[in-house]
Amino acid sequence: MTSAETAVQIFHKLENEDFRILNIIETAMAKWEFVPLEQIHKYAKIPLERVTYTLEKLDKLNLTYRTRGAYTGYTLNYAGYDCLAINTLLKAKIITSFGQTLGVGKEADVYDALNPSGTRIAIKFHRLGRISFRQTRRKRGYIKEHSSWLFQSHLAAEKEFQALKRAYEHGVSVPQPLSQNRHVIAMGMIEGGELSRYKDIGDTGEVLQELLCNVKKTYLKAQLIHADLSEYNLILQPDGHILIIDWPQAVKTDHQNAKELLERDLKNVLNFFNRKFNLKLTLEDAYRYVTGEAKKLPL
Repeated sequence: MTSAETAVQIFHKLENEDFRILNIIETAMAKWEFVPLEQIHKYAKIPLERVTYTLEKLDKLNLTYRTRGAYTGYTLNYAGYDCLAINTLLKAKIITSFGQTLGVGKEADVYDALNPSGTRIAIKFHRLGRISFRQTRRKRGYIKEHSSWLFQSHLAAEKEFQALKRAYEHGVSVPQPLSQNRHVIAMGMIEGGELSRYKDIGDTGEVLQELLCNVKKTYLKAQLIHADLSEYNLILQPDGHILIIDWPQAVKTDHQNAKELLERDLKNVLNFFNRKFNLKLTLEDAYRYVTGEAKKLPL
């Protein structure tokens, strides 16, 4: 069971005081790796017995980690952080209920949910602690060495949400960004499957043309580069159109490594289409089209 599933299942057991204590721990984690019981009591401004009772409840529900050494301290785990984000999204009337898992990956979990009007949307929980720290920091330049996994995931969600907003506003085919809180993003529904899973995608030239047209819009209009583009974050929707997902590594076109990152994105896509569908297009032709040097693709 993932931490989000844990959070959804036990969420109804939490009361206002439970959320208050979780919030106090979250805030104090900026200073403490494990927040001392005395500090939690100080900020809670309720009797110590009630603080202790609540902390024991949260610990039994697997929403916190507890340490006992020189002092007794508490820190949030992902399930506790999930509960805080879910509570905020509920209060903001972004979601009303959760559905099934849409996908569980190395760095994120995605679930479907309903908004107040009954429309299905997607909820993405960032989970950066699943891969090694070195790999995370190498791939994501905005990660600082002293950051906790929760804070890193918060940064990733913020960065992805801003990239999604920018891309969506400029007509790029991405999930509609709806809201972001902590490490969680609410977005339009993601329907279809990863491009990598399909043996037949219809007119391969047309699909590649549409994809590169979106990369071009991203580059010229949104002035962004996805920077992690591959067949695994390209969704072939039921109507045959492409949806580009997973934007936490996006960079602006004035990034010092912009050319290298754009070429890497294009190589990944072109190699896939060549390998799986025997559709050949040179990197030079794709690059010239995406950057606006050429008006058409030789397809």
